[in-house]
Amino acid sequence: MRVGWVCAALVWPVAALAQGPGSATVTLTDTERAYLVAHNPISLCVDPDWSPFEVVNEAGQHVGIAADLLALVAERTGVQFALLVTRTWEESVEASRSGRCLAMSFLNQTPDRDKWLIFTEPLLVDPNVLITREDRPFISDVSVLKGQTVALPKATAMHERVKRDFPNLTVIDTDSEDESLGLVNERRADMTLRSLIVAAHTIKRQGWFNLKISGQIPGYDNRLRVGVLRSESTLMGILNKGIATLTEQDRSQAVDRHVSMEVVTKVQTDYTLVGWLSVVLAAVLLTSAAWMRRLKALNHQLQHQAETDALTQLPNRHGLMRVLGTDVERALRYQRPLSVILLDIDHFKQVNDEFGHLVGDKVLVALGQLLLQTVRGVDTACRWGGEELLVVCHETPQAQAVQLAERVRELVAVHAFPMPRGLTLSAGVAELVPGDDWGSLVNRADAALYAAKAAGRNRVCASPSPANA
Repeated sequence: MRVGWVCAALVWPVAALAQGPGSATVTLTDTERAYLVAHNPISLCVDPDWSPFEVVNEAGQHVGIAADLLALVAERTGVQFALLVTRTWEESVEASRSGRCLAMSFLNQTPDRDKWLIFTEPLLVDPNVLITREDRPFISDVSVLKGQTVALPKATAMHERVKRDFPNLTVIDTDSEDESLGLVNERRADMTLRSLIVAAHTIKRQGWFNLKISGQIPGYDNRLRVGVLRSESTLMGILNKGIATLTEQDRSQAVDRHVSMEVVTKVQTDYTLVGWLSVVLAAVLLTSAAWMRRLKALNHQLQHQAETDALTQLPNRHGLMRVLGTDVERALRYQRPLSVILLDIDHFKQVNDEFGHLVGDKVLVALGQLLLQTVRGVDTACRWGGEELLVVCHETPQAQAVQLAERVRELVAVHAFPMPRGLTLSAGVAELVPGDDWGSLVNRADAALYAAKAAGRNRVCASPSPANA
């Protein structure tokens, strides 16, 4: 993190660019156009360490969900933002109070902030949830808790509101989201109240799967807005016009780009997500049906984010591994055929190098959709990692799995991907045999894939059984 106050280069220049899906160019009044001529670039303060919402990276750039949404607003209004880099959120608040930045991104409106800021309509609405250790019961009413501690980052809206609304709780001040969740994980705090998106992101990144959602405080959603100085009502009007053009697709794409799906799977924690649901459900049965539905939905959302690849929307490796071990055990117990296909795009690095990573991402999305259209409904396709996709073929011997892999390979060779030239892939196939576990099964498919690559690519190779290897 850069130390001190630095005015970075313009983050988002005025643009009359080709508009993407759901985008629009707003119509400004003469007064609003004159305002931008006089005031662009608009100095902007942000939270430098609030991943995945927003971060100031080592290059002094504003990145994250907030940055992506503000970039769309800037593109559609003609506003230019210039980032005022700070070391902490507290420094950003002080810079805003003293007038050194005209705008602050992604913050909740509070009575204290109303003293010097006016607020736009929300850029994003995200629920706040109570996070505890998995052995804690469901929390139906925070106001009745006695002697409980809640860890909250300083100078945040939730810190201000909880101290005001729940004097029965002891607030432990922290410097970051990670520190708040870490104190709960280490049993040094009973709970924290955090954004669902941030909680999912941090829990997955840190591997803290012994944490769970234990409740929600009604009315405590994050309604994340842009705050501008009270003297800048014209700027607020311009920004509101841009925010009105944001679609749900714009918002969901911004979230998906920055909520990491790489989860620690080395430890035996894959089944704890299901455990969260079981514990929460048992507790909620003692409360109202409304709370039951709400908590189930929130935990399902958290589990879905943890087990879904953000780019292709296929299950990720973590999501597949949660069930693959059971599938293998069942097939061995009942002596039923089961095969896996490991697919890899040929020369995918060249696609990224030649056409850029955005095109590469579009290719992966298109391949995932093509795969879903080709495999049977009972089969499971997932993004195994990078440009590798894996298909679990239930009730399928190896010969049939090879036929399916060949069909996928042929379709890929003639498919019109969003790039100027064609694409091929290689595949390795392996069938479950006695003595296999899911790891050895996938390893044999990986060896067959390597053989297909070594033999010239654009082909399918099948693994010999261990007895014939």
